Parts: sequence; structure tokens; C-alpha cells
Amino acid sequence: MKFPNDADGQVLKTLYNEGINFKKPHNVDFFIAVPNKKKGEMVLEVLKNNGYNAQLEQDDETDEWTCYCSKKMQLKHGELVAMQKKLDDLCRPYEGQADGWGIMVD
Repeated sequence: MKFPNDADGQVLKTLYNEGINFKKPHNVDFFIAVPNKKKGEMVLEVLKNNGYNAQLEQDDETDEWTCYCSKKMQLKHGELVAMQKKLDDLCRPYEGQADGWGIMVD
């Protein structure tokens, strides 16, 4: 299977090589970097108002803030890129930006 030569394509290739089933949908976790708790709470509200199950956390080691949200979807490059763009558009007014994605692997 061929994957685009970008960060998302590399993650998909790694998951494929690990034997992940691409024919079924997965719970994909998206990460949104935010500059501080106040902006993070604003992003959290926007995400929840747009139907996402989301949470805000601060990294103990780096003190950086991240909003997490998830969506059950196929592992398709175009859909993952579009989802990150949508999250970027929603969060940009609050200085948030999509900062990757992942799935839980057994």
C-alpha cells in the first residue's frame, strides 16, 4: 500500500506495517496545542459546541497545554488531513492549532 510522503502518511504507513486493520473505523485522537489554560478552555468550549468529546490537559514536564478530542473514522489520509484543517479553523481564533493525531494500538 502506498502512502503520501508527509507526516500523516508516515504515521499511516507505520500503522499499516503494524498490522492495523484499515477496513474498519478507529477512534482517532486529535491533539490541539493551546498557549495557556484560558485559551485552552475557550478551545474546549468551541470543540464541545461543535459536537466533539474533548478534554484539556497540561503536561507535567513541559507545562504545555493540549486539548484532546476524538472521532470514530476510517484511517484515510485525505479524511485525516481534512479533519486537522477543520480543527485548525475552529481553534485558530483562540491561538490553538492541530498538533497531530493517533490511535490506541493493542
